Amino acid sequence: MECPADMQGFRAVLETLPEPDAAALAAATTRNGQLTKPPGALGRLEDLAVWYAGWRGAARPRLDRPQVVVFAGNHGVAARGVSAFPADVTAQMVANFQAGGAAINQLAQAFGARIDVRALDLERPTQDFTAGPAMSDTELVAAMRAGWDAVDREGDLLIAGEMGIGNTTAAAAIAAGLFGGPAEDWVGRGTGVDDDGLALKAQVVRDGLAYHLDALGDAFEVLRRLGGRELAAMAGAILRARVLRVPVILDGFICCAAAAVLERSAAGALDHCVAGHRSAEAGHGRLLERLGKPPILALELRLGEGSGAAVALGVLKAAVACHSGMATFAEAGVVAG
Repeated sequence: MECPADMQGFRAVLETLPEPDAAALAAATTRNGQLTKPPGALGRLEDLAVWYAGWRGAARPRLDRPQVVVFAGNHGVAARGVSAFPADVTAQMVANFQAGGAAINQLAQAFGARIDVRALDLERPTQDFTAGPAMSDTELVAAMRAGWDAVDREGDLLIAGEMGIGNTTAAAAIAAGLFGGPAEDWVGRGTGVDDDGLALKAQVVRDGLAYHLDALGDAFEVLRRLGGRELAAMAGAILRARVLRVPVILDGFICCAAAAVLERSAAGALDHCVAGHRSAEAGHGRLLERLGKPPILALELRLGEGSGAAVALGVLKAAVACHSGMATFAEAGVVAG
């Protein structure tokens, strides 16, 4: 499938989403019941392996080509003072990713993942969403297309990470716009703002929601008006992964806010996704509950970059290795009781 040229095209993709391979699911479930272990002894690892097998279309899948893509964007709302760091840090961290010096570089290497970095018009921040839409229609489409095109067609797992000063505020605004509730339920400390900074973030989110109140019924409009380029790119990448039947491990609050746009647009759009972790960001657990995604890990991470999902990749690789590599009772000559 070619990359959609406009929002109508992206909406059309959501109407014809592929499903997991039913035969592979059935065969993987049967195999899981024959492995040399008591039923359910590997707990959630068993569920993860069968889920992965269904999307990869193989009863004994491999996980050899995971991909991490870190998308970076700058936000006009950062000028409101919602972050503990200046906007220049976005470009500086992009250079760090490219040089291999960030946490996500070490985690990707540790778990055998390819890492790609996509900087999205850093010299041209989005508009301050308290005074107008963050992006034009053209900018939204361009960012989603960048995400779509970044996905490796030969990959067998996707992690979408991000970097963007001010993007926890954008994510909180998106979550509130999609699911409702007071701004205080969704904002968190992000880069480490103090109590006054937290109160400012809540007020900025309230201002944005009030300005765009009439558009909150459409999830893609919520993304366009309150989001940012890196969030739109993550949504485009996650959607592309679904088209390719590439499983996705969702990262933290910002990634899940971007993914939620797809789920609110088409129920079940995130069936190919699992939540890698529950972060320390205040709204992330609440957002995972809304999405029906129990986290694999809960390590109090709040870094972004795809870091929590990359750690969870190790767990998923363990699940797949056990499922595909263990002997069955018949193969091992073990007589089950």
